[in-house]
Amino acid sequence: MIDLNDYYYFVHVVEKRGFTPAANALNMPKSRLSRHVSKLEERLDTKLIQRTSRQFNVTETGQIFYQHARALLDEMEAAEAAIESRKTSLTGRVSLSCSLGVAHYAIQDLVIKFMQEHPDVELVQQVTNQNVDMVSTGVDMAIRGHTDSLPDSSIIQRSLSTFSWYLFASPAYLANAGNPTTPYDLYKRQSLKLGWQPTSGHWTLQNQDGVKTTIPFTPQLCSDDMSTLIKAAVEGMGIVSLPAYTCKKELSNGSLQRVLPTWISGKAQLSLLTPSRRTQSPVAKAFADYLIEHLNTITQD
Repeated sequence: MIDLNDYYYFVHVVEKRGFTPAANALNMPKSRLSRHVSKLEERLDTKLIQRTSRQFNVTETGQIFYQHARALLDEMEAAEAAIESRKTSLTGRVSLSCSLGVAHYAIQDLVIKFMQEHPDVELVQQVTNQNVDMVSTGVDMAIRGHTDSLPDSSIIQRSLSTFSWYLFASPAYLANAGNPTTPYDLYKRQSLKLGWQPTSGHWTLQNQDGVKTTIPFTPQLCSDDMSTLIKAAVEGMGIVSLPAYTCKKELSNGSLQRVLPTWISGKAQLSLLTPSRRTQSPVAKAFADYLIEHLNTITQD
């Protein structure tokens, strides 16, 4: 007799890469989880998972069975989602992972507005500059900024926005140090760098005619936090390269201005990543569509 609980628990063990993390995620005893998988193996008369004290390996047969079991669970989720979608109000939980910069400057207002429009939704936001394993953590979606193409994987990628990076500094700093008129005027200027590694860096600049040049610099301040870098730039501590959308307020009130305004210091894009499941819950799909619809406007110059 088929017990769908066995399928459910087996899939969790495979996706969490072990019995202990799966048991923790499911909030159940590890022994109970192991019994379900053992019962499944007995019924199928085959080994699905090789268990040792130090290693966790899914057998070749186990990998094949996992694909079918995952598809079965996806169909079950689709059946529930079809019912949920018929409800008039949006309810449920959706989880999102994103960087500090995206959380502070790109989606803060969107998150609040979405929650105000859907008061029965519970949104869980993980803010980290580290890339998370969406499958093992159970995150519904992630927003990632990148300059190169993301590696092919089992993750679905949808473009949210393409935007430029510029050089910024305070008017007081430029008045004191001199306003650069060519990229070569940037040599030996005080500089700030996104990223915590205290190493030398370089600005790769490109003008409107497509001319490129690279200027090395040694930063006085390195930080993963864009808000710290913006504050430091406003206080006259040097020149910083940042996404244009992060400095809109400072440009508007005059506390920062662009350095070499005919040159850009980079192009990047934001992508929305979701696990390659056949279905999303109605609330996850609604939030993803909301981000796709509105985020591009916020990140434009």
